[in-house]
Amino acid sequence: MRTDTGKVFHLEDYKPTDFLIPETHLDFTLDPERTIVKSKLIVERRAGVGADAPLILDGDELKLVDIRIDGAPLGDNAYMASPERLEIRGLPESGRFTLEITTEINPTLNRQLTGLYRSSGVYCTQCEAEGFRRITYFLDRPDLLSVYTVRIEAARSEAPLLLSNGNPKDKGALTDGRHFAVWHDPHPKPAYLFALVAGDLGVINDSFTTASGRHVDLGIYVEHGKEARALYAMDALKRSMKWDEEAFGREYDLDIFNVVAVSDFNMGAMENKGLNVFNDKYVLADPETATDADYAGIEAVIAHEYFHNWTGNRITCRDWFQLCLKEGLTVYRDHEFSADMRSRPVKRIAEVKALKAHQFPEDAGPLAHPVRPRQFREINNFYTSTVYEKGSEVVRMIRTILGPELFRKGMDLYFERHDGDAATIEDFIKVFEDASGEDLSQFGLWYDQAGTPNLAVTYDYDQATKTFEIEIEQSLKPTPGQASKKPMHIPIKFGLLGAKGRELKPRSAKGGLVDGDVIHLRKRKERFTLSGIAERPVPSLLRGFSAPVTMTSELTRTDLIFLARNDGDEVNRWQALTELLNSKLTSNAKRIRGGKPATIESSSIKLLGEIAANVVLDEAFRALCLSVPSESDIARELGANIDPDAILASRDALIKTVAEANEEKFTQIYEQLADDGPFQPDAASAGRRALRNVLLDYLCVAEADPKRAAAQFNGADNMSDRAAALHVLVQRFSGSDATSHALKAFEDRFGSDALVMDKWFIVQAMQPGVGALQRVQGLMKHKLFSLDNPNRARALIGAFSSGNQTGFNRADGNGYVFFAETILTIEKKNPQLAARLLTAMRSWRSFEPVRREHAREALANIAKVGGLSADVRDIVERTLA
Repeated sequence: MRTDTGKVFHLEDYKPTDFLIPETHLDFTLDPERTIVKSKLIVERRAGVGADAPLILDGDELKLVDIRIDGAPLGDNAYMASPERLEIRGLPESGRFTLEITTEINPTLNRQLTGLYRSSGVYCTQCEAEGFRRITYFLDRPDLLSVYTVRIEAARSEAPLLLSNGNPKDKGALTDGRHFAVWHDPHPKPAYLFALVAGDLGVINDSFTTASGRHVDLGIYVEHGKEARALYAMDALKRSMKWDEEAFGREYDLDIFNVVAVSDFNMGAMENKGLNVFNDKYVLADPETATDADYAGIEAVIAHEYFHNWTGNRITCRDWFQLCLKEGLTVYRDHEFSADMRSRPVKRIAEVKALKAHQFPEDAGPLAHPVRPRQFREINNFYTSTVYEKGSEVVRMIRTILGPELFRKGMDLYFERHDGDAATIEDFIKVFEDASGEDLSQFGLWYDQAGTPNLAVTYDYDQATKTFEIEIEQSLKPTPGQASKKPMHIPIKFGLLGAKGRELKPRSAKGGLVDGDVIHLRKRKERFTLSGIAERPVPSLLRGFSAPVTMTSELTRTDLIFLARNDGDEVNRWQALTELLNSKLTSNAKRIRGGKPATIESSSIKLLGEIAANVVLDEAFRALCLSVPSESDIARELGANIDPDAILASRDALIKTVAEANEEKFTQIYEQLADDGPFQPDAASAGRRALRNVLLDYLCVAEADPKRAAAQFNGADNMSDRAAALHVLVQRFSGSDATSHALKAFEDRFGSDALVMDKWFIVQAMQPGVGALQRVQGLMKHKLFSLDNPNRARALIGAFSSGNQTGFNRADGNGYVFFAETILTIEKKNPQLAARLLTAMRSWRSFEPVRREHAREALANIAKVGGLSADVRDIVERTLA
């Protein structure tokens, strides 16, 4: 485990390496406890670098066995080696030489799950961001590109499958029951994209023919007996390959593409060239074990990792400060793919919900950082929602500003100009400037300024001149290290609605740049005058959520109801309804905290009933509208002095009132949706299930009886309906016989399936109430629970800390004490997992004083522990700063 050195890395300090490694040859002799790695590196001194410059290679917990240059052993005075560093001096004057290094590693003891590790009998690697240095000494950085040839040797009985990057070149039998395989990747890549998998796995095979006629063999490797559950992932892969050809003109470039699913994995998946390694959560699915959300997640993650073949692999990032160059862009690409596969508005709303739930709080708290950070202590902690999701939003804004044709032209130029490069954000912006002729220098601030901009909007309609004026002022709060912020270029898609929702088209615009249906806000405050407007319009701003901003405006409650009923942009229609609900939920939370009862207007009740019954609307859209903002959403809207108990009471009061007022209507719709035929994972079928399951919760609240949820649980023929019913039982009827029966039945049926049992742990971890902490502590003693498995730890500890607002944020502080102790236990083996779980504390300052002090004390107790890993030390100190 790397302990914190306190070193801070700065973007401004970037320098190219003194040496290049154009060829890397690796030879693995696999053994559970004593794996031998022989690397043969062709090394070249970069032009202009002095002959006396040392070669300094990265390591991490390595044991050096042997070292040679051009076949000759090095004397002890020629190098200095530690587990974390290898420095070699007195290098050949020619500037080109062969360096051979032999290291010994123990894959079984590697519970950090980075580098080469062995879990459930399978050897696996995870090298992003800095895991390759745990395998052999190397220049472990993304701008060092090398062509890899890999030989793997193992006992056939232990590992009949031997996989690495690229194309297979050779294989054969050896003596004593051992065998070998050789792989070669012709495309230069950084070390973080290296992959090796060896073990005994089942496989499903298929093939794909590219647009130019190349035949590609496809394989997805899973645990034996689970092959059929990989069929949907294979279908998603083939659709991704075809879509990327059509949408971005990108063909696959190797003869083979393999995906391997493993159960112990720190991330969701990894895009290693030609050999993607996945958390099996994002591969395995069938109606019996996977929800509709699981199917959608598999589709999106399979696509994301495949799309990385070009945006991440063929073009990688120069340094880790440019991480958003590959991740934000690829998230945008997988979002567009999913939108084309499913309902575009529904997918966009889901993206906006996730952005507001995760990225906005990150922007508002002590962990705020720009999309491209300018400094870091531990790069593993910058795989964040800001880099990924906000990074995607920045790419989306470029498309909004330029339009689809110029955006595609810019992307084509990016692939042409930078194929084989380790590129920067400046390179990315420049291709769009060159393709369009636009100056995007101001827009580039989106990559460099942290925080969420707020738009304050005022309106003025003049009947006499038939003009409508929109004044917009942007502001951006100071964040750590960025006290002074410059105005951003913010594209605001808009529409004007007249009577009965009719779209009003302005004849002309003055006072600022208005391009069709996009307002380009560039100054701190601007006024836009739209003429030819025959009646007072209701403005619909930020359509499609065209920029990741917050907005305050003069829209009245009547205006919001009008938009929720009539806006032709479904994202804004949902947004208007959400604003209405949030306004009531936050005001009621304040009333309840002040000892007053909640109040609910009849207009909200009626509106939700109308939306539920509106068959013109997509079922998935109706389900989203009927899903009351979460406790975390309400807390974010309140912003300060948060009392989770009051928030829960406010939310429950709204749900109860809506449920009782619409019980007859909701019952009718629920029953109409019951006969859906055999399970299908398509978007339309998933939408019908989503609406029915939202209504199930309302009806159980209205009836104050678990019978309906119990009946759905017992009669369900798919995991979506079964899991939804279990959620209602646990959330609404804790301690009832029906709930106890359902939990036991679920465990009896799925106890041997780790992924399904994660759902069982999650639903109980999120059950609110004073007994939540004791329940979680009890579940930690369950025979199926282990902190060594990241999925299981996230299912219980992550769900409790991030999803159970009242149970975790207890007024007595015991939830924080338990959490801190658990983080320190996890940190000893898996610092990355511990650090990511710890981010649940990022909003601690927003709570009321009693909880706030308990949270601060728990964080301080973590911070004072000696020998903390770099990962955890970085998060806890930034969270406390």
